[in-house]
Amino acid sequence: MKKSILLLAGLAFLGGMPQAQTVVDYDGNVYDTVNIGTNVWMKQNLKVTHYNDGVPIPNVPDSITWSTLTTGARCYYNNDSVSWNPVYGALYNGYTVNDTRNICPAGWHVSTDMEWQAAETYLGPDEAGSKMKEAGTVHWVSPNTDATNSSRFTGLPGGMRGPEHSFVTMGENGLWWTSTPFNETWTWTTYLWTMNTGVDHNPAPKYLGLSIRCVKDMVSGIKDIQLKEIIRIYPNPASSTISIEHDGNQNLKLQIFNMAGQCILQHELPDKLTEIDIRSVTQGIYTIQILGEDWTIQKKLIKE
Repeated sequence: MKKSILLLAGLAFLGGMPQAQTVVDYDGNVYDTVNIGTNVWMKQNLKVTHYNDGVPIPNVPDSITWSTLTTGARCYYNNDSVSWNPVYGALYNGYTVNDTRNICPAGWHVSTDMEWQAAETYLGPDEAGSKMKEAGTVHWVSPNTDATNSSRFTGLPGGMRGPEHSFVTMGENGLWWTSTPFNETWTWTTYLWTMNTGVDHNPAPKYLGLSIRCVKDMVSGIKDIQLKEIIRIYPNPASSTISIEHDGNQNLKLQIFNMAGQCILQHELPDKLTEIDIRSVTQGIYTIQILGEDWTIQKKLIKE
């Protein structure tokens, strides 16, 4: 019997509650994790200097060079990695977040705007920021309104590389990219503020330098390593068709959900290789869910 899968805030699927753990990135940095609702989040900002295929993410300290980039890059607040990276992590431009090489550890992805909203719904929209901010004023400037960190998210005010490519708002704001595009050159972001108890969402140009938090991919009923051997979804990003390849031992079903949690496409997968036409799907980020006999997997799909 298939495990029942429920939608929470349009994105989070229940297939057994995920358990907190540690996770290691390509460089060997170790991150603590925390459960918020049905999602597992990193408790620290990303520090990695490579994509998952081993390709380095360039460190670009020069502001003029940074301002002209159209590919992924990283930097550090005040160009001082020694002082800032251990606590606040790196700052990345918006071109890193949907790079197909994946900046997050294997089995993890850059948090989506809907995953932030799901966390807010779970914690309470008017007080989610208070529950996600680190308490006190060791890192946050006063007043850090009502901050309790009761969610154990431990949001820190790492500031940003701002519109003039200078470093600003350290201590005042924690600002994170999401992987949800706004248009070709802007992406949705999320931020916490020392004066606010909530969480704010705004589109921002990709040339800014912001922090990144990763969320664990949701898998139920089967081990990740087995899934890699059984299911292949390509290409991704895709513009006209996607191919689903599996071992053919089960009749599978595919569902595609938009960011509002609506199922916009369903397809049976009786053959080892099935090509699915997605030309009618508008550009954006979607969730692919594939159901087997006793397991479910969920992956992100980018429609170009």
